[in-house]
Amino acid sequence: MTLKLELDPIACDGHGLCADLLPELIELDEWGYPMIDDRVPAGLAGHARRAVSACPTLALKLSRVPREKDRSVAPRPAGAARR
Repeated sequence: MTLKLELDPIACDGHGLCADLLPELIELDEWGYPMIDDRVPAGLAGHARRAVSACPTLALKLSRVPREKDRSVAPRPAGAARR
């Protein structure tokens, strides 16, 4: 599982605290609102959790997403028998 950082743009007031705590994944636009890189590398998971916890409007959230499967294996057609 990997972590995905999500922003609720309606809840965000543009305080910028998230960008101070996690500058590797969050930049502020010209109006002070965050622009996020949603995939969180394992080494930044703790920092991402801290940024989510510190958001004064609760506009950030972390969710777990399954890792992408190896795309080199062709998907089995629906109804195909397993060997």
